[in-house]
Amino acid sequence: MDQLTQINLVDIPEKDRNEDYFLSLLAEQKWQNGFVCRKCGHTHYCKGKKPFSRRCTKCKTEESATAHTIFHHCKMPLKEAFELARMVCLQPEVSSYELSRTMDRRQMTCWKFKTKIMECLESPDKVSVLRAFLAFELAGKTEAEQQ
Repeated sequence: MDQLTQINLVDIPEKDRNEDYFLSLLAEQKWQNGFVCRKCGHTHYCKGKKPFSRRCTKCKTEESATAHTIFHHCKMPLKEAFELARMVCLQPEVSSYELSRTMDRRQMTCWKFKTKIMECLESPDKVSVLRAFLAFELAGKTEAEQQ
């Protein structure tokens, strides 16, 4: 979690913030304690067919970096999804209409994704890559509020 406090999307050059960059961040965070197959529990893996995915060497089940995270089945590019998540974490009261105007996305798309994010943030028992990844944003906000 300490390395996440040093990640700030503003500090990353725009040209370096592509889909592979965000997939690598997700994969690094998701499997920081090692890979464990969700189907058979095996811990050995090889590279999967898609970028940053892992395939169990025992049962051959492939798992992507976004699987079982808040970004699972996300239709928008990861870059936009992370930006939307950052906006919601910094300003939870932001409306889906405002997100829609800012992100140039349909209002319903923004509402659905914001709902997923809010559920994740409000549920302490849910294990989420988003919660860990964006912890630096939330920690910075709470420290500023206390001062």
